[in-house]
Amino acid sequence: MIAFPQPRHGGRRARALGAIVASALFIATLAPAAAAAGGTATVVANTLVPLQAGAATSIVAQPAGSGAVGNPGTEIPKTNALERSVKAQVHAALTIRPSGIPNPAPQSVTGSNRGVFGFNGVSHYDSRTASGGNQFSLEPPDQGLCVGNGYVVEPVNDVLAAYDTRGHMLAGPEALNAFFGYAPAIDRTAGVYGPFLTDPRCLYDAQTNRWFLTVLTFDMTAAGAYVGTTHVDIAVSKSGDPTRGWTVFKLYTTNDGSNGTPDHTSLGCPCFGDQPLIGADSNGFYVSTNEFPVFAAGFNGAQVYAVSKWGLAAAATGGRIPSAVTINAGALATPDQNGSLWYSIQPATSPAGDSQDRQGNQGNRDGQGNQGGQGANGTEYFLSALDFFGSSDNRIAAWALTNTQSLSRRSPNVALTNVVIGSESYASTYPWGVTQKAGATPLGTSLGEPLEQLNANDDRMNQVVYANGLLWSGVNTLVGDGSRTGVAYFAVSPSWRHGTFGASIAGQGYVSLAKDNVVFPSIAVNPRGDAAMSFTVSGPDYYPSAGYAMVSLGQAGPVHIAGAGAGPEDGFTGYAAYGGDGAARWGDYSAGVADENGNLWLAAEYIPGGPRTALANWGTFISRVSP
Repeated sequence: MIAFPQPRHGGRRARALGAIVASALFIATLAPAAAAAGGTATVVANTLVPLQAGAATSIVAQPAGSGAVGNPGTEIPKTNALERSVKAQVHAALTIRPSGIPNPAPQSVTGSNRGVFGFNGVSHYDSRTASGGNQFSLEPPDQGLCVGNGYVVEPVNDVLAAYDTRGHMLAGPEALNAFFGYAPAIDRTAGVYGPFLTDPRCLYDAQTNRWFLTVLTFDMTAAGAYVGTTHVDIAVSKSGDPTRGWTVFKLYTTNDGSNGTPDHTSLGCPCFGDQPLIGADSNGFYVSTNEFPVFAAGFNGAQVYAVSKWGLAAAATGGRIPSAVTINAGALATPDQNGSLWYSIQPATSPAGDSQDRQGNQGNRDGQGNQGGQGANGTEYFLSALDFFGSSDNRIAAWALTNTQSLSRRSPNVALTNVVIGSESYASTYPWGVTQKAGATPLGTSLGEPLEQLNANDDRMNQVVYANGLLWSGVNTLVGDGSRTGVAYFAVSPSWRHGTFGASIAGQGYVSLAKDNVVFPSIAVNPRGDAAMSFTVSGPDYYPSAGYAMVSLGQAGPVHIAGAGAGPEDGFTGYAAYGGDGAARWGDYSAGVADENGNLWLAAEYIPGGPRTALANWGTFISRVSP
């Protein structure tokens, strides 16, 4: 979600447990099923949600309009009422125990970028001026980079472009509203609103040779009021060339019983699925969201959706449109009671060429998913953090969605299992502000306001990659005395023993700097196990810059500056005149992906030296690391 600072919530939670503490199971079927034997399990009936066809589309260049502020009333989207945090489940005062904040040895910063190529991606200027200027001013970009088959596609809030692997733009920039077949976000001549799109994600799937691009969409009235209907739009390419045709499908997330959705009206729905997270194995395409009511306060926990990726690929060229299995993971018990709910359950992707025969079939199409000989018929893995109450923790959860081969059937039957394992400690980055180097801030100066900080959000799990038998991911965390933010990262080994799912930490570590900050990690991993972490570097020594570090099971290498920031963040969201609290929206996530040649592609937000608009100056930087 974008535009306004999130509410700040904190709380207390039960003492962290250091070993495996809980396991739970969902069976997603069309009828109730019996509870699984052994351990603790909750079994519920789930429904199929029909996907609906949307527009046929392609990425095209649009004429740029003005980025000047005309009518201040239509310059910023009306999203403040929808800015929610999963920490809203917390009602007590924030408590972060000093013992819960890790104090790792900081990395050094190196000026060497051997084997690295990079270029500027799209920027706020590109986003605001797309569709002839009929766009909103938006922060943050929400990086959706995907790479494969000789192409690079970068969707952000609220624009996308396609490049070749040398950084030459092949198509775009195009507003996301136009790409998904909608009216402009705001028609500045008529004052008419279109749907509001946010939180883009993208995946190139080598098996199907197709591209999958998602956004969260809110339907709006012409006057800019929320209708209450929401959906995750899934655009699927018709070939391996992203500059050619795509087909859009709508996965409704209103969850009030309309459009075939489950009825969560007792939980305050109609709802929206915030920050849709995506992944894929050899059988399915997966979306995980955090469910919030549109018109009421509250948080309903994570929702997981599973659909046949082969069915989606076929439907993009005229085949039957598949339905999606829905799983209400928010109904699962957590190890910490007191109202805690599962959140941000990140599905895994796998790099091209990684067969994963040992631990499932995230990379092969045989559909057998041998699961170490357990015959689970296909498995998708997930990771999530356990800091339910905005404090600190030393546990993470691994998840397995099994029997994904059944997604190709008209009546799928998949099972979602989780296990909680001990990990290194991490702490919520409350109050979510990190420092930046001082410099010229034309907008801030015109408003008479001081230098902003960058909002580092919280310690939810970021992008997950399953490669060479391991699940890689990371979280933002306070470090040292709590005045700096760094990254805690994990490599998790999923396992199966006599049909029971388990997991263990194969490696973990931290990335931090002595005086500065690193935020919003994403890890790219190739089939050989080479891994590079993307993030933003910011602090008293650095303008917001795109950085990376090579990481391994036991340690992280020095921090590299791939794209050096040209000045401080000077966007509207941190300034009090625009409802801010001194911390500008940043992130909300970076991206990392390996291509079929083993190159590691990274993208992160930074401040470029190019053109800006009146209200924001963010840009993105795309890097290719060749290990």
